[in-house]
Amino acid sequence: MRDGSGRMDVPDGPPVWQSSAPGSIYDYIRVASFALGPDGRIEQWSRRAADMLGIPAKDAIGQDPVEAFVPRELREAGHRTVSEILDGREWTGLVPYRTGPDAPVDGLAEIYVMPSETGTGERAAVCLVVDVRALRGIETDLAAAQAVFGQSPIGFMLFGTDLRLRRVNERFATVFGGPPSRYNGASPEEYLPRPEADRLNAALRRVLETGEPVAEMQLVGTPHGTDERRRWSVSLYRLHSASGRPIGVAALAQDVTGRRRAEREAANARRNLALLNEAGARIGNSLDLETTARTLLDVAVPQFCDLASVDLYQGLLAGDEAPPGMTDGSAELRRVAFASAVSDGPLPEGGSGGSAPGGDAAEDDGTPVAVGAVHRFPFNSPCAGALRTAEAQIIPGRQTDDERPELGGAVVHSTLAVPMVARDTVVGLVQFSRTKGSESFGERDTALAVELAARAAVCIDNARLYRREHERALILQRSLLPPGDPEAAGLDIACRYLPGTTATEVGGDWFDVIELPGHRTALVVGDVMGRGLRAAVAMGELRTAVRTLALLDLEPAEVLSALDEIARGLGATGSERRAGLRGRGAAGGAGQHADIEAGADAGTHTGSRRTDRAADLSEVYLATCVYAVYDPVTRRCTFANAGHLPPVLVEEGEDALLLDVPPGMPLGVGGEPFEETEVELPDGALLALYTDGLVESRDHPLDEGLQAFRTALSAAGRPLEDACDHVLSALDTRHGEDDIALLMARVHGLPKDAVGDWSLAPEARSVARARELARDQLTDWGLEPLVDTTELLVSELVTNALRHGHGDIRLRLLLDRTLVCEVWDADLAQPRRRRARDTDEGGRGLQLVGLLSRGWGSRRTPRGKTVWFELDLPDGDTKPVDPADALLDLF
Repeated sequence: MRDGSGRMDVPDGPPVWQSSAPGSIYDYIRVASFALGPDGRIEQWSRRAADMLGIPAKDAIGQDPVEAFVPRELREAGHRTVSEILDGREWTGLVPYRTGPDAPVDGLAEIYVMPSETGTGERAAVCLVVDVRALRGIETDLAAAQAVFGQSPIGFMLFGTDLRLRRVNERFATVFGGPPSRYNGASPEEYLPRPEADRLNAALRRVLETGEPVAEMQLVGTPHGTDERRRWSVSLYRLHSASGRPIGVAALAQDVTGRRRAEREAANARRNLALLNEAGARIGNSLDLETTARTLLDVAVPQFCDLASVDLYQGLLAGDEAPPGMTDGSAELRRVAFASAVSDGPLPEGGSGGSAPGGDAAEDDGTPVAVGAVHRFPFNSPCAGALRTAEAQIIPGRQTDDERPELGGAVVHSTLAVPMVARDTVVGLVQFSRTKGSESFGERDTALAVELAARAAVCIDNARLYRREHERALILQRSLLPPGDPEAAGLDIACRYLPGTTATEVGGDWFDVIELPGHRTALVVGDVMGRGLRAAVAMGELRTAVRTLALLDLEPAEVLSALDEIARGLGATGSERRAGLRGRGAAGGAGQHADIEAGADAGTHTGSRRTDRAADLSEVYLATCVYAVYDPVTRRCTFANAGHLPPVLVEEGEDALLLDVPPGMPLGVGGEPFEETEVELPDGALLALYTDGLVESRDHPLDEGLQAFRTALSAAGRPLEDACDHVLSALDTRHGEDDIALLMARVHGLPKDAVGDWSLAPEARSVARARELARDQLTDWGLEPLVDTTELLVSELVTNALRHGHGDIRLRLLLDRTLVCEVWDADLAQPRRRRARDTDEGGRGLQLVGLLSRGWGSRRTPRGKTVWFELDLPDGDTKPVDPADALLDLF
């Protein structure tokens, strides 16, 4: 019977007649037949003989075969042989033949001649002809097939159409164990695991049905008698008979376990190199500790591990160089970063779903540590050991059947604890963990983890050092700028500072608001040429000098002159340097601020580059400054300028105006006096002092920046803080080329009813008159608690003016946030406080003023001097000092 594939099945019962499909063995060996009659001539000629020998039946029948096919020189022997055959003798031999009477010999046939009889009893013969060349081809093919099966180093298998093995070679049997005959008739399930066998069966069916080959199909199995898992690469193709009928599937199988292992190792090496390359490109791009730690974990998870955490020593983060317990790994650590590809929760300590050796928690109970939490490692834990020895440790997971829900059922089975070492100091620990289903950490993984941790440690240590220096720089900067929102009598103040150097956030620009006697206010904006910490240090020195000079109550021009001398003495050197500075100032023209600052930044002046260190230091301490003193009583502001950009004034309903203040020379140049300009500021006017970083950049010239600044100020009819923000948002303040300082003040002056001003004759009764005037004025202001103290102190100051001065006396009371009393006289001699002896009858007046007042002092005026004292206004909670008690304290 024939199955669906056309294959002939051999029945187990008695033989039966059946038809064979085309493509039998006879198609390969090319067998033909013909018959000879009693006369030795051809009586029958088969079609196969016609096809093989190329002679049709009409040309062959009746011919003498010897004369027709045998060469002339062999015909005599041929006739004898035919005679013997007709006498009843069988004969087998090789006979050359030709395909026509005149054709040359072009074939060699093996002929088997069998005697036969006709129906009348006459002798005849039946001849079988086989093409010798076809036989030799079959022999060669069989030898080659035998060589493939017996000698090939590649496993070779033949599957029948029933998908069972028909034959395997020695190599296949060697790999799977046993002799080749053991696998005859075996199905894939008998030598492969069930899942792999199902895959192979499906592939065999597909190849048998479609004829499409399968190349390098990967199969995994365990050879007979071993526990080693092997991997094979199998290629399948369909076999056909000569007529094209499918007769089975051939398979080539090669053991690729070693190649697969090498490929995996190469892939791991490529992955490691890619990780290191990515780490080098990403880690360290930020000077923020947390960002650097998170970047390390972003590189490692999930490419290298499934979850990871970074812990840093808390003491190092706080600024300590070596916190207690750091050397033995018992110091406090803070978790700064965590990442996971399997959960969103924090890492269970010990790196496993339950507790594991080396857990972070104090009791080693697997308690998760949240990001930002401070914790310690148990002294005997592997993590503490890694910190103590500065060597990485592989921590195996503890076997447990519990699955932590925060890990989504995943269980950590391997953890790498890697210390982070920078500058021979352990700064923290990285834990890399893998869950079940991933490979455990090995030596190569450890080397990679150590390299990743080392790179991150250097960057984190740099970030830590930067944070420390940055905090110190910020402390310095904050100490050099007015704290909070400055307050001033008759002025609303708003200010902004934007450093050009984002790395340190400190620079050389500064502003200041200084309270002066008489409720006056000094407004200062300055710019030290250069940037960064050195410029900030120079700025701090100049700012301190400005405040000191301002408290001497000098005129603005005098303040800048003294400040110029101080600036020339900063940073170095002697007469030669000062001479060079003066020469440079003369060569620079009129001391234009932009030209000098550009020269300072570029390090060039008048076409030549300075390489002398003293010259470089002098560049740092060149500075510009504008100094203004506002009097809220007169509403007049006096300006002096040292090479700075002019102030801008905006009156209500008017466009912004650049004030015409002579620029002068920058501080540190010297050789030129400074001029003063007095401007009356109406109530509601807006005054702006600024540095050039606000209006100048590489993107636009200074004139355009000034115009944009004026336009922004003209539209700033809003609360002062909002006006400040509007100006900064309207201008390009993010170019990062220079520091920016902006000081804005809105003028409202002191109301007339907040000022009491009287002239007194230089006579004794003026003392009583002064007390009376002070008492009446304080009563009008509702300051009765201050009457007694004010009368006493006014009496002392007026008495001193009569006793030690000359000319008319002026008494002035000013009410704002405090009460200020001023006594003017025409004498230039400044009062001096001294300690009176117990036996002295006088000399205690200024001591009394110091005891009863918030502060007192004196300053020069164009026509003499002014002595003043200041009292705090009563707030209901604090009682003023009792004058009687103060008098008793003097004795």
